[in-house]
Amino acid sequence: MLPGGKNYLEDLDYAGGIPAVMKRLRNKINNSITVSGKYVYEIADSAEILDDDVIRPLHKSHHKEGGIAILKGNLAPGGAVVKQSAVTKNMMFFEGNAIVFDSEDTAMRSILAGKVKSGHVVVIRYEGPKGGPGMREMLSPTAAIAGMGLSESVALITDGRFSGGTRGPCLGHISPEAMEGGPLAILKDNDRIRIDISGRRLDVLLVQEEIDKRLKLWKKPAPKIDKGYLARYARFVSSADEGAIMK
Repeated sequence: MLPGGKNYLEDLDYAGGIPAVMKRLRNKINNSITVSGKYVYEIADSAEILDDDVIRPLHKSHHKEGGIAILKGNLAPGGAVVKQSAVTKNMMFFEGNAIVFDSEDTAMRSILAGKVKSGHVVVIRYEGPKGGPGMREMLSPTAAIAGMGLSESVALITDGRFSGGTRGPCLGHISPEAMEGGPLAILKDNDRIRIDISGRRLDVLLVQEEIDKRLKLWKKPAPKIDKGYLARYARFVSSADEGAIMK
């Protein structure tokens, strides 16, 4: 589906919808009960695949790998997520200089002011489950970057999350998040960042001694919300790599 392919969601619906996808994947999924009261195999067996180009046989899959990839490295010890099917081949490996923002709002102002340039890796932190709080969606910054024609020369990394419409080298769900003192918290402007999607790596090109030094000097910022349910949520929510659920 767009933006990772040529088809729209209605094309999937016309081709048989999710039951038809389940039929195609029947031998690779568990026969669990669903909210409908039916089991997965019941739904799959009753489905019909109406378009083999939209819901392709496994031997004619659109891609050799799945739509998303998990990257790890010294910037994401707990992992980061990228929608690799929406990244062009020439951006599967990218090195650039960090331009760092502590919120989506400040990032948006700078992007729209033209301060984000070719070769930048936009860093948006303190937007994770605890920092957001609630793991805000970074659709606006990614859409602005794409709309300004920079998706082939600018990457974006964040402890927030992304919309299904995001395209380009945008990595989210970075864990541990900045508010938990993850390495994302100690990045500075012009730090060199390497994104290697095929190699499943996300790293800042600093020696470990410098990373450790910065982490020791880091001070946790005050929460954005300090009362009510969201404050309670921020205190007890787990990291994104653990599901961002209340403990």
